[in-house]
Amino acid sequence: MKRLPEKALIDLLLWGLAGLLAYAFRKPSLTEVGVPQNVWGYVVLSVVVMGLLGRHYMLPHQDWRRVGVKDLTLLARAAAGATLVMFAAGFVLQSWLQLPRSVPLLGGILGFLMMGGVRLLVRILDERARRQTGSEQRRVLIVGAGDAGSLIAREMQRHPEAGLNPIGFLDDEPAKQRQRIVGLPVFGTVTDLLEVVQREEAQEILIATPSAPGDFVRRVVELAGQAGVRYRIIPGVFEILAGEVNINQIRDVNLEDLLRRPPVELNTAEIAGYLRGRVILVTGAGGSIGSELVRQLCRFAPSTILLLGRGENSIFGIQQELVRNWPEIKQVGLIGDVRDARRLRAVFEEFRPDVVFHAAAHKHVPLMEQVPSEAILNNVMGTKNVVDLCLEFGISRLVNISTDKAVNPTSVMGASKRVAEMVVSAGATRAREGQAFVSVRFGNVLGSRGSVVPTFMAQIRAGGPITVTHPEMVRYFMTIPEAARLVLQAGGLAENGKVYVLNMGNPVKIAELARDVIRLSGAKHVEIVYSGVRPGEKLYEELLTASEGSDATTHNDIFVAKLGAVDPATIDRELEALRAYAQNEDADTIRTALTRLVPENKFGRIR
Repeated sequence: MKRLPEKALIDLLLWGLAGLLAYAFRKPSLTEVGVPQNVWGYVVLSVVVMGLLGRHYMLPHQDWRRVGVKDLTLLARAAAGATLVMFAAGFVLQSWLQLPRSVPLLGGILGFLMMGGVRLLVRILDERARRQTGSEQRRVLIVGAGDAGSLIAREMQRHPEAGLNPIGFLDDEPAKQRQRIVGLPVFGTVTDLLEVVQREEAQEILIATPSAPGDFVRRVVELAGQAGVRYRIIPGVFEILAGEVNINQIRDVNLEDLLRRPPVELNTAEIAGYLRGRVILVTGAGGSIGSELVRQLCRFAPSTILLLGRGENSIFGIQQELVRNWPEIKQVGLIGDVRDARRLRAVFEEFRPDVVFHAAAHKHVPLMEQVPSEAILNNVMGTKNVVDLCLEFGISRLVNISTDKAVNPTSVMGASKRVAEMVVSAGATRAREGQAFVSVRFGNVLGSRGSVVPTFMAQIRAGGPITVTHPEMVRYFMTIPEAARLVLQAGGLAENGKVYVLNMGNPVKIAELARDVIRLSGAKHVEIVYSGVRPGEKLYEELLTASEGSDATTHNDIFVAKLGAVDPATIDRELEALRAYAQNEDADTIRTALTRLVPENKFGRIR
């Protein structure tokens, strides 16, 4: 690329030439009699003015090989400013310049066109040279002709070295049919994908619809599979930062894309109101949900985040991530167990948290069936320790992470989480003014530790088969970031004692999920084997009991479960008995006590 003085010289020569051409257009006889002195005076003055404005708008610093709309906008401002100055000079110095009033306007238009044209020519020649010397170009058909699609097409055109050649778009919006966007045609709708791929010899499908639901992505993936071409995607709206789309963000389609739902709209002011500048404690901070909560919390500028967990490696991992990505956020890693009341008290006394997110819990249903005492000591007694300390230290907000398995529980784990909800609700009856203790209930989270998708992937890597417990087993799913965002939003609602239920969308058959994982992994010969329902599992998860129902909140994706009143005295009495049974590892008596506390349980029955 030319050095700065050379680019500045070219600009000024073109601007001066534009002034001469404008004079010649208004005075055709100029070419016969030569250039008068006053014309040279006008040209010199015009070049000086443009030189100063060009320096102000940093025109010599523009990279002509990457020139874009912003660069041309700055050029237009400089040209408009120089035109206005010379127009004014024409009045002030009229006796000397003898200037036709249209010359500055004509000169400005010609100068902008010539200077902008040179920039565009350099960019076109550079892209052509890189395309000729670069790798083989893959013909890419883009699904989605909106903002994201047009931006990614323009990025491909700017970077031919990436080996991606956009050939056109498919879009279901009627107004875009037969249109040309960034110079590329809209060939038709998604229904036409097979025909367009064959006719245009497309080699790859790129899904560029960040806000499209999972059903749409699934449809495109299936059609691309039928066409026998590769398919990739740009991220969903929450993965795209600052509204920018670039080639580096193109990735393979994953399961979250197929289950994608419309983006959740958050009331960021409401969330920031209880998080900004606060000391926040997250229990289970090294787990899947806890660590994502920590990442989301960083967006709201807390003063300190306390990372409490039992596993030193997971706590160290999230610490290092915060150091890399949010160095301005103070964080403290704390190794400890919520079952240890003395350790918890030491944390509260030293750091005085303002807000607590309680995500520490045992969650594996079959494992807790084998050792019910662990579910009680961790999920119930650990929650009681947290609640008691939040009451004692005047914590403004406690948000307890619950699960859909707490509804009509068929497992010890589910029943323990329902009792944990009751412990939080009982604590809410003792809360002082300004305190809010709430629980948030949601279903399965894609990609969390021990969840079904990582298990399927491990089985595929081992050569199969994939094991599914039952062909009719159904679960609700959401992504980890979506769950964490809604948890933060639920905390902002701050209705003391409430159990919030997240909108989980439509339930998904696990067998269908397994087939999606097989297709996306490219493993064509992996079988699905049905292994039978495990102890404590349901066929169908529920978010509410038939008797509960729900009330709306101010947020479309969060509801309030209408639960019966909790008697704190009864809960305290039953908890002491449960603690004794758990310490004695008396599994049968634990189940009996859970039946008294959670009479809607369905222990031993598959639903």
